[in-house]
Amino acid sequence: MSNQPTLLMMQTAPAGQAGGTAGILLGILPWLLIFGIFYILMIRPQQQRVKQHQAAINAVKKGDEVITGGGIRGRVTKVSDDEAEVEIAQGVKIRVIKSTISNVLSPTGKPAND
Repeated sequence: MSNQPTLLMMQTAPAGQAGGTAGILLGILPWLLIFGIFYILMIRPQQQRVKQHQAAINAVKKGDEVITGGGIRGRVTKVSDDEAEVEIAQGVKIRVIKSTISNVLSPTGKPAND
């Protein structure tokens, strides 16, 4: 009786696989296609947004209006390598790390109440 299971396993095993490399490639191809589509639709646009944001932060200069990651809006009064001084009210200035700036607004925009 102990020989029957091994005999049964031998009978169910494929006799020979034609094109073993082709079978592997056909098995991997859908995964490569999924990764390629994922890269095109998700990863690449995110990398471009990060580059644009980094360029905008590096281009911050005196007089630009910025919004920080905490939602504070103000005008830049001084810029150093990794920090910016932002005036959030008349005479109230804060120093922020440039990487926390989430948006750089146009310096030509005027508030509606002025």
